[in-house]
Amino acid sequence: MQLNDIRALVAGDLKQVDAEIRRQLSSDVAMVSQVAEYIVGGGGKRLRPLMVLLAARAAGIADERHVRAAAIIEFIHTATLLHDDVVDESHQRRGRNTANEVFGNAASVLVGDFLYSRSFQMMVDIGAMRVMDVMANATNTIAAGEVLQLMNAGDPETTEERYLEVIYRKTARLFESGAQVAAIVAGAPPPVENSLAGYGRHLGNAFQLVDDALDYRGDAAELGKNLGDDLAEGKPTLPLIHAMRHGTPAQSSMIRRAIAEGGSHEFGPIRAAIESTGGLDYTARLARSEADLAIRALADVPGSAFREALAALAEFAVTRSS
Repeated sequence: MQLNDIRALVAGDLKQVDAEIRRQLSSDVAMVSQVAEYIVGGGGKRLRPLMVLLAARAAGIADERHVRAAAIIEFIHTATLLHDDVVDESHQRRGRNTANEVFGNAASVLVGDFLYSRSFQMMVDIGAMRVMDVMANATNTIAAGEVLQLMNAGDPETTEERYLEVIYRKTARLFESGAQVAAIVAGAPPPVENSLAGYGRHLGNAFQLVDDALDYRGDAAELGKNLGDDLAEGKPTLPLIHAMRHGTPAQSSMIRRAIAEGGSHEFGPIRAAIESTGGLDYTARLARSEADLAIRALADVPGSAFREALAALAEFAVTRSS
């Protein structure tokens, strides 16, 4: 099942999500609408809202609260992108200038805050305290993950365990909470809710592992950003950590220096070191393992085309090239 086939299963829901997003972006402050529309309308795969819709359908949703839940997850994701690009001093995302490049850092941070607060207004409208509980904890975890990543940046002593904690907090937790909220609004029993939450957690881990590998293996035109951006920002991702651990002393020293100082002027030799030490293959194997765990986590979810699509989404997460 291809991504277009997966989307086709919830095509009507996706249209409603787009309409809900645009409705909720409305503000009497022109710049809020302008900046938010710029980033939300900037493309992307919308995997998180897609996952929420599929999970809710697989859990037997009987109303349309999953549409708002999907929009909430996309708003929180968008807010983190706005803040991330400011922190990372990024200039491009998805093949075009970042919002901070176009509108400035101050506007990007403040509109990110608007999207966070709007998402909580939308949660109140859903009318389920457990949704508020799950998402309040999730956003707190994400924020702490941002700080942890900042602490790891420029630190060549970052371990694989610390790296994995960052990707769970920054990426997988939002997938996990999105799938769990889908089960909650569907009124699913605890085994199904737990299964979907586990699915989301492992899917998010797999997605981020592949993302970090693509920074050294992908195609810049497809990715919509320059290869080596993580290296330029001094981020010790898993391919680098593995290469430092298994490379020659000279390779390890070169990578340590690049992480500590930032900058991608040695990107070619570092990518060669990652390749020669099997860093990308190691990362891919770990991503594959996480995708398999995501699929196995669906065991307690009733069989349906939507459950099959969730499994296919996990496959897509580890076979994509952008």
